Amino acid sequence: MAIVEWKKDETVAIMIMNNGENRNNPEWAEAMLSTYDAILADKDIKAIVLTSSDPKNFCLGVDLGWMMKAQQANDYPGISKWLFRNGEVFKAMLMSPVPTIAAINGHAFGNGAMLAGACDFRFMRSDRGYFCFPEIDLGIQFAPSMIEWMKRIMPYHLFIRMKWSAERVGAAELEKYNVIIKACPNAEETLKEAVAFGKTFQKSRNTLAEMKRRTYKHIVDKMENEDPAYYSYNPDNEKEGKAPIFMFTAL
Repeated sequence: MAIVEWKKDETVAIMIMNNGENRNNPEWAEAMLSTYDAILADKDIKAIVLTSSDPKNFCLGVDLGWMMKAQQANDYPGISKWLFRNGEVFKAMLMSPVPTIAAINGHAFGNGAMLAGACDFRFMRSDRGYFCFPEIDLGIQFAPSMIEWMKRIMPYHLFIRMKWSAERVGAAELEKYNVIIKACPNAEETLKEAVAFGKTFQKSRNTLAEMKRRTYKHIVDKMENEDPAYYSYNPDNEKEGKAPIFMFTAL
C-alpha cells in the first residue's frame, strides 16, 4: 500500500495517508507532495479532503525515531532538507488552488495538528481522538509560519493554552471554538461530511489561488524569510561547537 494515495469522488479528491501513525519523515513528505501534484493535474478536482486510513490516528507528527537516528548520525544536512520539504507539504495544503478539508479521523498531534490547521476547513470525529500540541513536553519549537497559520483557525487564547499545556482537546470543544466545521459521531461520518462539504465548491482555481496569495501573504513571508533561520544547516556552527538551531531546544 502506498504511503499516500488518492481516489476521486465526483469533483472531490480524497487524499489518504496510509502509513499508520503517518509520522512525518522524508518519505512521507515526498509521498504527500507527489500525491498532491497528481491530484491537481486532474482539472475536474474542485476540493481536496485529507484523511487517514488508520482507525486510531490522523497524523502523529514528527517521526521522532527517524529524527533521533539522523541526529545520532550527525546528518544535519538531511534533517535540514526534510524540514524544508515538510514545510512545502504545509504550504501545499495552505495555498492549494482548491479548498483543502481535513477529515480528522483520529489523533492529530504536533505536526499532525499543524497539518490539519494548514487546511482550509476541518471536520473531526467526536467518539475518538484528540487535537494536541505536545511540543512543550518534547523540547520542540514552532516555526514562525506555523504560529501564524494556526492563529487563523482558533482563538489566540485557546492556541496559547494548548501550546503551553500540551492539553489534549476533543472535537466537541474544537467545534465550540469553530476550529472545526463539525464534530461528527464517528470516522465514517467524518469523511462523509467532509466529502459532502467538498462537493459544494465549484470555484475558479485561479481566483482562489490569487485570493490566498493576498490573504496569506504574511504567512508566506514568514515561510520564506523567517523559517529558514531555524531550518537551515550551517556547518560553521559545528566548527564552533554550537548545536544546529533547527526547531529543537534542550528539555
